[in-house]
Amino acid sequence: MTISILARDEISGALGGAAATGSLCVGGWVLRGDAARGLSASQGTAPSTLWGEDVLSAMAGGQGAAAAVAQVTGADPGRAHRQLAALSAQGQTGAFTGADSVGFADATQAPGVVVAGNMLTGPEVIAAALAGYAGAAALPLPERLMAALQAAARAGGDARGLKSAALLVVGRDRAPLTLRIDCSDTPLQALADLYAASQAEPYRGWTEVVPVLDDPYRAPRPEAVPDHPEPIVDVAPPPAR
Repeated sequence: MTISILARDEISGALGGAAATGSLCVGGWVLRGDAARGLSASQGTAPSTLWGEDVLSAMAGGQGAAAAVAQVTGADPGRAHRQLAALSAQGQTGAFTGADSVGFADATQAPGVVVAGNMLTGPEVIAAALAGYAGAAALPLPERLMAALQAAARAGGDARGLKSAALLVVGRDRAPLTLRIDCSDTPLQALADLYAASQAEPYRGWTEVVPVLDDPYRAPRPEAVPDHPEPIVDVAPPPAR
């Protein structure tokens, strides 16, 4: 199973994506994007990482998410074996599922969110992911995305079991959060544990002083220096005679 979700937080404008699969390295294969261009999830029997980058470039060039997905997938004669979802920086969505995708495969869209999956036990997995995201509306965006993955897994998933999971959250006013569990017997729990560590000090504090799109020269503020510092007094003992 590969299940992915892309969503835009309606309050902060941050963009987030999460994915899980029964194979290795889902983060490296599936999720792409940044706060300026949007996000993409490229997956399938023969997933194209090129699709993931090309759809971001098309959206950055001014195309809406649906039109960008149509352009990228329509030009590829191997598209029947691939799946693509896209989310623009403004929250527009688009999705494509190739006709030869391993069943059950499909995608669903709602305002500001798109869920796609293949090799699923049935449509209930996609519905559960969307419902899990919506039901966690009071939580921060990363936790809503992980709730979607957990709901999808509870609804069925892949008989092989999950092997990898990933989370990507970006925003103009924040450092990117890129978390990957590339191989684990319990990737969803491992992802949750890694996320918790990322929210603890000192890592969290460090991410709040690095450059971001809205503050590209951000850096730690120098410590305050007293206007009249005390003079340095040499208190070393006198030399021996």
